[in-house]
Amino acid sequence: MREAIYSGDIRAVVFDADDTLWDCQSHFESVQDRYGRLLSSYGLAPECVGESLFTTECRNMPLLGFGVKAFTISLIENACAMTHGTISGSDIKEIIDMGRSLLTFEVRPFAGICDTLSWLSRIDGVRVALFTKGELLDQQSKLARSGLSGYFDVVDIVSDKTPQAVLSLCQRMNVEPCRTLVVGNSFKSDVLPAIEAGAKAAYVPSQYLWQYESAEEFEHPEVRTYRSVAEIFGMTY
Repeated sequence: MREAIYSGDIRAVVFDADDTLWDCQSHFESVQDRYGRLLSSYGLAPECVGESLFTTECRNMPLLGFGVKAFTISLIENACAMTHGTISGSDIKEIIDMGRSLLTFEVRPFAGICDTLSWLSRIDGVRVALFTKGELLDQQSKLARSGLSGYFDVVDIVSDKTPQAVLSLCQRMNVEPCRTLVVGNSFKSDVLPAIEAGAKAAYVPSQYLWQYESAEEFEHPEVRTYRSVAEIFGMTY
């Protein structure tokens, strides 16, 4: 990868944020576990709660999009539906507090991320971008809490990742898609939009993956799989 950058093949490196640069999904998993335990007091099995919640999230997505606020609304709506409106006000308050905790958790970059971004940011002629989907204030806050803001030439927060969104980002950076490398942990949201837009992709599967991000994976000449972001650039941690 270092040779490719220096030879001029890659002129922009675009990073996903959540679960690529730092852990996020595990916090959602933890909240969902707490949520299941809370609703178990109403005689509901945690696995049934999880299935119903995912259905509610998917139904709400066209109106609410992605992010903590949308997730919290779905938590409350699903709890009201599954308990047939008998859930107490104090339990609703606890659910709101669960959602609020996802807006304030400590953001810790994965091992090697700071060094990798620092190295990339010093390469002349290579632009470094953050490309993430979700709610604007929440994503901006996580980036600020991560301490990584200063490494990016461009920050693009979108409602959803599509091939057109990738192309728009390339135009904004004035870089051809074929000279753009997209780095992310989701085959569905990072890899597929990248290759459909004509860019290259580095796929770094994460330990936790939201059910919605599941997709059939396949080999592609412009896609390579790595164990970590640092490994893409020849670094070891």
